[in-house]
Amino acid sequence: MTKKYRLPAEWEPQSRVQLTFPHADSDWAPYLEQVIPCFVEIIEVISRFQKVLIVCDDVARVRRLLKGIPEEQLLLVEIPSNDTWARDHAGITVLDANDQPMIWDFVFNGWGLKFPADQDNQITSRLQKRGVFGACPVTPGGIVLEGGGIESDGQDTLLTTTACMLSPNRNPHLDRSAIEQILRDRFGMPRILWLEHGHLAGDDTDSHIDTLARFCDPETIAYVQCTDPDDEHYEDLAAMELELQAWRTSEGKPYKLIPLPWPESC
Repeated sequence: MTKKYRLPAEWEPQSRVQLTFPHADSDWAPYLEQVIPCFVEIIEVISRFQKVLIVCDDVARVRRLLKGIPEEQLLLVEIPSNDTWARDHAGITVLDANDQPMIWDFVFNGWGLKFPADQDNQITSRLQKRGVFGACPVTPGGIVLEGGGIESDGQDTLLTTTACMLSPNRNPHLDRSAIEQILRDRFGMPRILWLEHGHLAGDDTDSHIDTLARFCDPETIAYVQCTDPDDEHYEDLAAMELELQAWRTSEGKPYKLIPLPWPESC
């Protein structure tokens, strides 16, 4: 059966990187003096290699902050937002059988109703109405799903976590089997690998896969490893590591696993 769509891996070519800029009415309000220079630096570095789409509350203000960056590398669009996590509230681009892009606009509900998301949930549709995506179609995804909750190898395998995708505050009407079928239909990935373990203290996402394990290529996964038995994360991340070791590629080979160093306390 021919796949209708394919979710590209993150190392594949992109037309732009999308960001949402912090402002005084976002969660960054107490830290704007620290976070805005960080965002400016991120945008400056990205702009050396590709164009950047920036959703912001005040185009004139943000353009002044980015005055050293060539204007042709930037597209600023004034749209209200609650927060800055574009990876989770932005549309997700897939390629059809002819390698033409299509954007899924999934529901974003503030990571399971933890935070206000009424504005963030409308960003993709508002960008479409402004003509930002040109002729690229935008289609409702039909379920609550964040970009950080899935990870693609660009071929046939999607990674996710049970804690996030089966969260009762996201899609309580769907069981695991139904969610798997939706993921296969939307992203064209016949293999769905689920992590049952793994969390980071203070994480509001319910264990997004992008905080735990990421593809480096279709045969290699980088992951968070904790080697301190006294650390609160040790037991759960050790169990996650065993899961990763048991996973196999579509060709039946163990994945090459790259543990990431655990940060030391300040």
